[in-house]
Amino acid sequence: MSLLEKIESKQATVAVVGLGYVGLPLAVQYAMAGFKTIGIDVDTMKVDAINSGRNYIHDVQNAHLEYVVRSGSLKASNTYDSLVSADVVFICVPTPFTASKDPDISYITSAAEEIKGRLHGDQLIVLKSTTFPSTTEDYLLPILEKSGLKAGKDFHLAFSPERIDPGNKKYTIHNTPIVVGGLTPQCTSVAVAITKQVIDQVVPVSSPRIAEMEKLLENIFRSVNIALVNEMAQLCDRMGGIDIWEVVDAAATKPFGFMPFYPGPGIGGHCILIDPYYLGWLARKYDFQTNFITLAAETNESMPFFVKDRVMWEVAHLPVTLGEARILVLGASFKRDVDDTRHSPAIKVFELLLLAGAENIAYHDPFVPKLEVCNRMFTSIPLTAQELQRSACAIILTDHTQFDYALIGEYAKVVIDTRNAMKRVQTPKSRIVKLGGGQISMKGFAH
Repeated sequence: MSLLEKIESKQATVAVVGLGYVGLPLAVQYAMAGFKTIGIDVDTMKVDAINSGRNYIHDVQNAHLEYVVRSGSLKASNTYDSLVSADVVFICVPTPFTASKDPDISYITSAAEEIKGRLHGDQLIVLKSTTFPSTTEDYLLPILEKSGLKAGKDFHLAFSPERIDPGNKKYTIHNTPIVVGGLTPQCTSVAVAITKQVIDQVVPVSSPRIAEMEKLLENIFRSVNIALVNEMAQLCDRMGGIDIWEVVDAAATKPFGFMPFYPGPGIGGHCILIDPYYLGWLARKYDFQTNFITLAAETNESMPFFVKDRVMWEVAHLPVTLGEARILVLGASFKRDVDDTRHSPAIKVFELLLLAGAENIAYHDPFVPKLEVCNRMFTSIPLTAQELQRSACAIILTDHTQFDYALIGEYAKVVIDTRNAMKRVQTPKSRIVKLGGGQISMKGFAH
């Protein structure tokens, strides 16, 4: 039976390497669709959790994980030996960058080395980790072909970037279109066939490089537009009297040629922060500088410093020093209603305040019970009227829907709102300072 026939009859065995925010939801989805699924991760704690039916990813439903584990459809392992029986292998490992912001694809190459020894004929390997164009063909392919098998002839190879949006209830794995680019037309056909088993719309493209570049474009598009509005937010504060949030909402009434983006304390998560540097690194190999894209990334990375300065400005006008002032940080994850703290700008602001001398600092986040910042452990405190009253200021860095904004507006002395979250409160008693709200005019400092 060919691989295509196995896929269509759901007799193919699917393996997912890397059981994080991308891999575990994918593995559960295939197991729920009726495929025997193997999850592989070097983290023994994750493997043990899955095999016990314990969920650790917010976007995976507990009942779904329990069901596929109990039914035997999904089993996790910390060794690669089970790949011998796998017909399809998805690689969903991390792709961070180094301290100098160069790509680190060591997790991809390490996984490829392990897969190489278990590679067999008519097997499909699909890389899903976000990376730079040419990774599939220039790095993954040579390692796999050391097995003696040839891609496009003996086995199939493709790239299909993940499109996970943590916390998004509307667009999930099932209904988010997915791009697939195979090494050959046949590779693409097989990769499309397995992807269609769990995803409504699959978009084939002509090569892995197209799919790799497409993924970078998606994320860099957001990076550039967020940087634009972040820079305008800083200008609105410098000018005074102009609220960037109202400006964006007004511009969004245009029915064509405009897409609203909003400012914030910075960007977080894995892709949007990292991808501009991946592309910039690749461009330099071709004697090309992505100046515009890199500048946008740097603008976004500067936002936590801007927020820290705003906090210090407010505290400077209170009858306490920064070291004495009780500062309450609201939110630690990188976006609303998730527990994901990867590259969170909230944590960066927290860190900068500590380094500036804000010793009396606490945080509240219902999704992040514990947090390590500057080698110090912090525990999320309850959000109470008493805690708000005793704080010199509260900083909204993540706008979780679980926050009691009416309580914040009633009892906080000063609220530094980086997400325009306090718009929910009609008549707050607190002093509300919005990021980009134009409330702190610098006109008096102009020459």
